[in-house]
Amino acid sequence: MKKIILITGATDGIGRAAAEALAKQGHDLIIHGRSAGKLATTAEALRKTGADITTALADLSDLSQVAAMAEQIAASHPRIDVLINNAGVFKTDHTITDDGLDVRFVVNTLAPALLTLKLLPTVPLGGRIIHLSSAAQAPVDLQALAGARPMQDMDAYAQSKLAITLWSQHFAAQHPTGPASIAVNPGSLLATKMVREGFGTSGNDLNIGVDILTRAALSDAFADATGRYFDNDARRFGPRYPEALCATVAGAVDKMLKPFLALH
Repeated sequence: MKKIILITGATDGIGRAAAEALAKQGHDLIIHGRSAGKLATTAEALRKTGADITTALADLSDLSQVAAMAEQIAASHPRIDVLINNAGVFKTDHTITDDGLDVRFVVNTLAPALLTLKLLPTVPLGGRIIHLSSAAQAPVDLQALAGARPMQDMDAYAQSKLAITLWSQHFAAQHPTGPASIAVNPGSLLATKMVREGFGTSGNDLNIGVDILTRAALSDAFADATGRYFDNDARRFGPRYPEALCATVAGAVDKMLKPFLALH
């Protein structure tokens, strides 16, 4: 059955490759990017598959832009079957946003959470929300999350990825009838720009990540996986985190998002 699927960070890396795979399967896509030029080029290429392609432009390090994009998408798409929060950042020359927040936490944690909450009315109970996590996870410093403590690249990245994983599990607990919320480590050191720039290696086969993202989004194997974390390195679901920990981190995230949820 044809699905309407929104993918963030769809102009490069895993997001771009997953978009192509899903388009070839005949699904309608909403592709997000932060470069208008790259977004237009990607959309043109994907339309050659015959799929219906809509674009959404926003810099995910600016939560006001995330909120505005979500409202524009919701206005034009009353139903979104799958949201894949793929976009992420590891290494950047500008680690602090204009709002004084750590850009890794904003892009990797706050933006996907905000997009999920803003688009929730459009996602049916049987829909799925996929959050890209990572094998790199570290205990979340709430002061760093709030922008009050500077972080090195790997520390910020690992903490932000655990934060979205915890948020995903807590969201699932709050919405037991759906939609499903699933965190996925697509595979370590895949052949993406992030890996090349951050680790200086060409990386592993990108299709490893593409395969697990498409399966998490569509396959029956993930139909009952809400609140779970799938580690594609180990090829299995990881244990659930303590709900008290999830609630603490998710509560801090949701508090930071309140001003942006009220935007119209």
